[in-house]
Amino acid sequence: MGQEFVIKSTALEDKINQLLPSQGGQQPGVDLSASTTIIPIVDLTETAEGSDVRQDLQTALSLNDITDFQIQGTFSTVLANTPGYYRVFGTFCGVNPSSSNYQAFFDVTDGTTTKNLVIFIANTSSTAVNMVQAFDFVVFLAAGQTLRGSSNNNLVALTGCSKQIADINGNLTTPS
Repeated sequence: MGQEFVIKSTALEDKINQLLPSQGGQQPGVDLSASTTIIPIVDLTETAEGSDVRQDLQTALSLNDITDFQIQGTFSTVLANTPGYYRVFGTFCGVNPSSSNYQAFFDVTDGTTTKNLVIFIANTSSTAVNMVQAFDFVVFLAAGQTLRGSSNNNLVALTGCSKQIADINGNLTTPS
């Protein structure tokens, strides 16, 4: 059996009166109390908000939510420019030529500053070699920023998908 305690704190009473005026707010003689009895609390917030899809299912791929890409011999292909969190995954494929260095990369830009995120390089060698490298990363875009992919030659390509997994506040997006 639990014990009951009366709490005497003007700071807590003032806050309760401010936040919950209908719960005795301006009435004299209202006391705060505490109990040692354990009372389970059931949080129905997600269901009430309509977001009761499990977190792992919210990151699922769907026809309407992915942007697929194949970038080959093209600079500055825009993959995303809406603020939020994005998952980018796929493969880099390239032929290692015997005469030049070819590269493919992902970058983020705000129009003034550009930062490379991932760079794949097909280095020069004496014999041609086929290369395949998987990639899978998450990137955050603030307002005014753009995620791009580039390839400087037809012998190197980035192929994959990007998907917004959360908005700028971190709220997961549900597939549609």
